[in-house]
Amino acid sequence: MTNTEILSHIDHTNLRPDAVRSDILRLCDEAIKYKTASICIAPYWIAQARKYAPELNLCTVVGFPLGYHDLAAKVQETALALKDGANEIDMVINVSALKSGDDAAVLAEIRALRCICREAVLKVIIETCYLTENEKIRCCEMITEAGADYIKTSTGFGSAGANLEDIALFRAHIGANVKIKAAGGIRTREQMEAFLTAGCDRIGCSSAKILFA
Repeated sequence: MTNTEILSHIDHTNLRPDAVRSDILRLCDEAIKYKTASICIAPYWIAQARKYAPELNLCTVVGFPLGYHDLAAKVQETALALKDGANEIDMVINVSALKSGDDAAVLAEIRALRCICREAVLKVIIETCYLTENEKIRCCEMITEAGADYIKTSTGFGSAGANLEDIALFRAHIGANVKIKAAGGIRTREQMEAFLTAGCDRIGCSSAKILFA
């Protein structure tokens, strides 16, 4: 797998709370030059990135990073991000609701955001580090039922990130139309290639520079 092939699957990410405008514009320039799948940035930066680089595929986050926002807040946050120019939404599920057995609440929020993201890609972050195997399987089933585009492993802000065992579990339980995004702790070229080979379509990371030549 060439560096160019790997970069075409990378969501080139900067979600640092101390990121400044020059960091985001540099991310845009790098994404254009090296043809990454997208850049993933905080909602605050979407309108500015869209104005600076109209051609870019822009991804942002909703309910980030903890996921326990009220559904109405997630809906509003999503609507504003799309208005500002986001093409892709990475939402964090309500992990507290899931672990309390309230699958209906989790399914409802995925469905609600799916309805808003009519033309946009919807990725659902389940934060695997906090979940049991059964809870991960339930997430696969709900994400499939709700019609989301991706299941995503992690925010990168939890206690652990992506692992290959979870990718295998996802592949066994997601529907045919659901893709996989791995994120969190992916820092080397070897890791990126391993996750893509395992079945991921996207890799979210802030370490894509190691592939720049």
